[in-house]
Amino acid sequence: MPDPAPDGATIFAKNCATCHGADAKGIAGVGTPDFTNATTQTRLKNEQIVSTIENGKPGTMMPAWTGKLSQAEILSVATYLRSLAPGGSQGQTAGQPSTPASRIYQPGDDYLFSLPTGRRLEARGLYVNFAHRFAFDPAFSGVARGYALLGLDGFSLSSFGLRYGVTKNFSVSLYRSPTFISRPIQMMGAYNFLCESDGAPLNVTGRLSIEGQNDFSRNFAGSFEMILSRSLGRRAQLYFVPTVSLGARHLFSPNSYVSSAIPNLPGYTTVSTGIGGALDIRPTVALVAEVIPTLLNGAPLGIHRAAYAFGIQKKIWRHAFTFGFTTAPATTVSQRAATAAALLNNSEADEPRGLFIGFNLTRELF
Repeated sequence: MPDPAPDGATIFAKNCATCHGADAKGIAGVGTPDFTNATTQTRLKNEQIVSTIENGKPGTMMPAWTGKLSQAEILSVATYLRSLAPGGSQGQTAGQPSTPASRIYQPGDDYLFSLPTGRRLEARGLYVNFAHRFAFDPAFSGVARGYALLGLDGFSLSSFGLRYGVTKNFSVSLYRSPTFISRPIQMMGAYNFLCESDGAPLNVTGRLSIEGQNDFSRNFAGSFEMILSRSLGRRAQLYFVPTVSLGARHLFSPNSYVSSAIPNLPGYTTVSTGIGGALDIRPTVALVAEVIPTLLNGAPLGIHRAAYAFGIQKKIWRHAFTFGFTTAPATTVSQRAATAAALLNNSEADEPRGLFIGFNLTRELF
């Protein structure tokens, strides 16, 4: 006799109810969804449910169940969750997703390092982004780098921002970088046009932003970027980010907090092309790398070589922490392709010996 089909409700009660509730209505303190809600059922595609069960959800407590549950058990849980929709409507059969879940990569952060990933946010989700760049202290060259913790004892350019998912496809953000990189404030809107989780062949996100230095009072720059990414299985993703900025300024480090220390600088139209990739070496640990060559007007901005970075990223419980090395001190869109050579007025500062430490921290608040 063939083995009986696994019971999704029983498997859910044994393995999932602690975080999702015995009735699958979610637990507010944990932030899990209500699968009996019609909006939730409409928003989630079958392949998203299967993929999340298989691979977990980076940045949350949701673990990967591949290897712990069989594929038949995973599909039975997905079908059970679909059966909870009001009226019992299940849409597609949960066991037949339009895009195989094993082919979809789930980025854990809004950024690789400085390049955006274009990941789709949760509707009505609020996210906080911190970025720290120790651009004044090379990590490996100079005297007593060990005593200086590879530059971590030095001065950090620390930026801070908030992102809000207005809908599942549209988000807005506000971001500020510090005085000693001319105090820019950046406002942005982003829209996800295509998503692999919806069965599309790739992810496509467009972002429009405007930033102004000295707390949005001078040296304004507007930027448009397209973020294209494609999964290479569920463990890797490639990124291509062409960007046009109108009014990009030469990086400048004021020597004072007073507004007069931030001069009016000439603006230039720039074109850059970011290329990057992420590779999960563990379910919640990824290696990341990127390079951002400037194709137009790099010389007037003191850009001698392409900015680049590489690092390691940890993704767990709505958090992502990325630690790495880079030659790019700035993180706003119009500034991120510039290197420490521009900031320090030293043409050799963006050579490999000029690599410095940086790290990012992202947190989904709700």
